[in-house]
Amino acid sequence: QGQLVESGGGLVKPGGSLRLSCAASGRTFGNYAMGWFRPAPGKERELVAAIDWSGTITYYKDSVKDRFTISRDNAKNTVYLQMMSLKPEDTAVYYCNGVARRNGVWVAAPEDGYWGQGTQVTVSS
Repeated sequence: QGQLVESGGGLVKPGGSLRLSCAASGRTFGNYAMGWFRPAPGKERELVAAIDWSGTITYYKDSVKDRFTISRDNAKNTVYLQMMSLKPEDTAVYYCNGVARRNGVWVAAPEDGYWGQGTQVTVSS
């Protein structure tokens, strides 16, 4: 089974920036679209951003568009989330995982239901 290790979270003031990293192992990373998730009311996790296997197609939740940027380095088996202009409502544990497009919608596609530990992002003055 693959492993996902998220890192880069921390405490930041409103308007600040963080860069999250997700190191993947055990899967052919370059074959999979990847996404970043966070808990949301009424959902276990919501998709915040996604990127296809080649890095050319991306998706962003409306509330993070123009503030967050997802990218990946297939040579390093790593996906990143650059977070800028952070707001208190961005406070959450952030997780990465595989994603798939089904009927035009990006959905989580965890291998065997596996999720990593996540990384805590706290935005507070």
